[in-house]
Amino acid sequence: MSNLRPDGQAMLARALEDAKPGPAVRKAMEDLPKAKRYYLLSIGKAGWAMAEAACACLGDRLAEGLVITKYDHSQGPLPACRIFEAGHPVLDQNSLDATAEALALADRLEEDDCLIFLISGGGSALFEHSDLGLEELQEINQALLSSGMDIVKMNTLRKRFSQVKGGQFAHRAAPAHIYALVLSDVLGDRLDSIASGPAYPDDTSKEEALAIVEDYELKLSDQALAMLHKDLPQKLDNVTTKIIGSVGGLIASAQEEAKKLGYQTIVLSDRVDIEARDLGQFLGGLAQTQASRPGKLASKIAYILGGETVVTLKGKGKGGRNQEIALAAAPYLAGLDSCLLFSVGSDGTDGPTDAAGGWVDGESLAKLQAAGYEPAEVLKNNDAYHALASIGGLIMTGPTGTNVNDLTCLLLG
Repeated sequence: MSNLRPDGQAMLARALEDAKPGPAVRKAMEDLPKAKRYYLLSIGKAGWAMAEAACACLGDRLAEGLVITKYDHSQGPLPACRIFEAGHPVLDQNSLDATAEALALADRLEEDDCLIFLISGGGSALFEHSDLGLEELQEINQALLSSGMDIVKMNTLRKRFSQVKGGQFAHRAAPAHIYALVLSDVLGDRLDSIASGPAYPDDTSKEEALAIVEDYELKLSDQALAMLHKDLPQKLDNVTTKIIGSVGGLIASAQEEAKKLGYQTIVLSDRVDIEARDLGQFLGGLAQTQASRPGKLASKIAYILGGETVVTLKGKGKGGRNQEIALAAAPYLAGLDSCLLFSVGSDGTDGPTDAAGGWVDGESLAKLQAAGYEPAEVLKNNDAYHALASIGGLIMTGPTGTNVNDLTCLLLG
């Protein structure tokens, strides 16, 4: 891999370390509202890490807590808390069972109680209760994930199939006060869409939901279609919400580290939401343009961007959006000296894989071809994982304890 790889590793390590939610949770807990009793509910892929920080602040003031996170994302017991692990990106029976426990807690809350609600990405799959059966919910979610639609559109539909999303959980917990601390994995930090907004009023309409179904030609049962007409809470007087982290911080940390390493930094966007392979091709073309300029670059350049690209599934391979970004860039970087592109999911999980993302450089295409992989054919089958694995191009971090969208960087020496 390129001689720039140590620089990329340093940028990635700094960005992920700074994005851990513990310090932000502890700071936000300084403004905790007064209450007779304190309860805790933490949902999402960063659920355990956020709950650990809150528990440390509360001490013996915590009456009861629930943590609902993805499999293998818990790091051990927490005081006064029950910890549940469940399915992501597609919900499973454990998602439903854990959410039933959360609803039972909500029903026990009284006016003088405060529920500290810690919300992070992944909550849409992990936190669910619905009149629809599990098999139908799984089929719908799989269809949404493979459709190529962005997360806001997905969650516009998900909240209408649910009894906890779109502000419904907070409505059920009333009159108790909810102090919601949110780690954003949604472009623009839309609170109605992060984890499908269980403690935030609905900011979408049934007309929008119906239009999405028509535009993407989704096949839904009569019961599911009828649920799209449901009215959701438009106002919640019992909720105080704070966003404690987002992709902007992830980008800023990567940028600061790049500057320390001597790069001129250019932040292209913090709201990328195009097809993953299109982004990879664009960045590869950008590298070609810079390489074709006469003379050497005046300085090293780091192009940095963040967001959440989409993948329209057409094949049956294995991969994720960040891996597709990297693989799509490989043909454009071929033969270029001193270049490196990497793209990573901040939660450590890219799609339904154990990789966080991928690396490619000027030698990657030749290595792929030598291993029997042509990027164009691999992308048709959405099989970036196996292609990148064959050349040591996967980024493996394990669960990071955070979740603030994706980071993509192009480094030019």
